[in-house]
Amino acid sequence: MSFQSMTGFGRSEGSNEYYSFTVEIKSVNHRFRDIRLKTPSLLNTFEIKFKNMIGENFKRGSFDVSINYKRNQKESSFNHIDESKIIDFLSKFKGINEKIATTYSYNPTDFLRNEFYRDFNSEEEIKKIKDLVMDTFKNALLKLKETRFQEGQKMVDVIKGHKKELHEQLSVVEEKAENFSDLIKQKMTDKFRREFPSDIKVDEGRFMQEVIHYLEKADIAEEINRLKSHLLKIDEIFKSGGEIGRKLEFFTQELGREVNTIGSKSFLELISQTVIQMKIQLEKIREQSLNLE
Repeated sequence: MSFQSMTGFGRSEGSNEYYSFTVEIKSVNHRFRDIRLKTPSLLNTFEIKFKNMIGENFKRGSFDVSINYKRNQKESSFNHIDESKIIDFLSKFKGINEKIATTYSYNPTDFLRNEFYRDFNSEEEIKKIKDLVMDTFKNALLKLKETRFQEGQKMVDVIKGHKKELHEQLSVVEEKAENFSDLIKQKMTDKFRREFPSDIKVDEGRFMQEVIHYLEKADIAEEINRLKSHLLKIDEIFKSGGEIGRKLEFFTQELGREVNTIGSKSFLELISQTVIQMKIQLEKIREQSLNLE
């Protein structure tokens, strides 16, 4: 079975004769899906497609996407100079010079500023980069998915270890619960002897009614059975694979509810100590499950 963490990283590089692109995608845990893009204006037209591709591959997570590019040597900066903008600029500036009776010596590098470049979102530029940028983005997604699966399997292995310890601790509680009746009877007898004179006779029938009443309040058999049932459900979740994070979160809450009830009913020190250890294992399971898709 495959399990996916929400933590991962994917990086890919690609180039053609015109451009070189670097795509980096980082993801961390999130209750839903949140995508933040940091891309140059050249790629504005692709942003919706990028988000859709992430949505097609991942259900949950917070994604930070960073894309950088550079123009290759063959694609000289001078090829992108917008002549019409320069002509318009010079025409207007000439009129200003004449009005203020001054002269200005122009240098070709003055016109390499961004405002004199053509619009890089033009159809011509999009055609040059479309296949390249999409392939590079897909490769980064594949690498991200690979790392998320690797982390997911590690987390599931850790959860299984904590679940095993939890099951062993439950066995200790169950073993002690089997002797509840005798233990409670002995505890109440000892208390009666400590608090009342020895010559007072005990009404055995009334005494047993008190024992039964105490047993009903302290009985944890139902909680133990529910804990076993929830643990079996977790085994089924692992066998099914896929998106298990939210399912594990739910059953961890249910397990915690039963463990807390056992703790509140317990009068045995050993059970109380075991309940504390069970809570520790549950918290560790919860922490891991929060980062699973």
